[in-house]
Amino acid sequence: MIKVGDYLPDIQLLDDAGNKVSTSDWKGKKTILYFYPKDNTPGCTNQAVSFENSRKDLEREGYQIIGVSKDSVASHQRFKDKYMLKFTLLSDPELELIKAMDVWVEKKNFGKSYFGVERSTFLIDEDLKVIKILRKVKPAGHGEEILKEIRS
Repeated sequence: MIKVGDYLPDIQLLDDAGNKVSTSDWKGKKTILYFYPKDNTPGCTNQAVSFENSRKDLEREGYQIIGVSKDSVASHQRFKDKYMLKFTLLSDPELELIKAMDVWVEKKNFGKSYFGVERSTFLIDEDLKVIKILRKVKPAGHGEEILKEIRS
């Protein structure tokens, strides 16, 4: 289980424009790394819009925002365009970063078990060290919640 003080694993994924991005590219930058289940669903849309609404303030605090789901690059492009998101979304269809960050978990819905992404956010420092973990977060207002967390 990944914990505060651990370092971000070096994993390469495609961003919403189809470019290869390595987590090691973020060295020297503070990062809000958030994981969400699926593009264009109500909760995930609320969360993304909340981050977009707080984006300029978060950037002023020195943070970049990176969202990760198992959706395709094309899905991410449509999601970003539809909601005018100005931060990076990474496609992780093979669950590489999702599993490395321990957010692929067993869930239950109406008595049926299945695996899916646990809505989680990690604050990463400039040395790629995990400094805060928030699991099972509420999507609405999450960007504002993270801004308060950073400023406290």
